[in-house]
Formats: sequence, C-alpha cells, structure tokens
Amino acid sequence: MNVVAPQTLALRRLTLNDNSAIAAVIRQVSAEYGLTADKGYTVADPNLDELYQLYSQPGYAYWVVEQDGNVVGGGGVAPLACSEPDICELQKMYFLPSARGQGLAKKLALLALDHAREQGFTRCYLETTAFLKEAVGLYEHLGFRHIDGPLGCTGHVDCEVRMLKDL
Repeated sequence: MNVVAPQTLALRRLTLNDNSAIAAVIRQVSAEYGLTADKGYTVADPNLDELYQLYSQPGYAYWVVEQDGNVVGGGGVAPLACSEPDICELQKMYFLPSARGQGLAKKLALLALDHAREQGFTRCYLETTAFLKEAVGLYEHLGFRHIDGPLGCTGHVDCEVRMLKDL
C-alpha cells in the first residue's frame, strides 16, 4: 500500500528570496495560456524579476503560496498608477496547476482586498483576459463588476477584461 504524505501549504508575504521562484511561476503560467510578452501581458513587466523590491513600497503587498516548500502561486495589490489615489489594483495573480482548485486564489484575493481596505483604498481594479475563465469567474464571485474602459496606465493593452470592486 502506498501512503501519500499530506501536502503542506503556506500563504505568506513575499520575501527577497522568492523573486526568482515567483517570476518562474508567472512565466510558466503565462506560457501555458499563451500570454506572451509581445502582447503586453505581465510577463513583459520590467520588474518581474524584482517583485520583492516593487511590493516593499508603501501601499503595496504581495503574497506567495508555498506548497511543500516550493512557491506555486502568488498575487498582490498595489496603488493603481496614473489614477485616483483611492483605487488600488489586484495584480499578478498566478497559480501553477498543482495549486489550482483548492480555494487558494480566493483566499489570497480576500487577503489582498482586506489589506487594501486597511491601506485606505476604497476601490479595487483589475485587468485580465477572457482566456482565464476561472479567474474571471472568481473575480465575479468576489463582487468585481465588468467596466468598459481601462483605468490607470498599466500598460497591459491586451487585457480586454477590466473589472472594478467597491471596497
């Protein structure tokens, strides 16, 4: 008889040592869905390999999901660039296949939204693509509503799904 050891899962704040691991997750998931750099998706962000430095700024926060000691996903929140100061953006929510379907994205998103409220934000914006059907469904479930045009200046021109939530 084979005995399967239980998985250990942890949701924790990003550390400097996580930079390469979370960048690899984002690149892998982006490739899985065809979200290429030439189309302006997150994988093209110049700070992708330095997320700890980015999310260490005031108003920013990023969490990783660790499964059996390996980073398998993450997501964060940050002030929305070129926008009203009360709007934040839910950003870089990516999970490897092994971390999907366990409620981890919902748990992380709720944590990020709570953090945003504590930081004084009153609205949260996000951009995604219709290719990510599960993500769009999660965001709708969390109370995000679809809006017509983009907000801020994210640079993600091919993210055709734009959503906003009152906090």
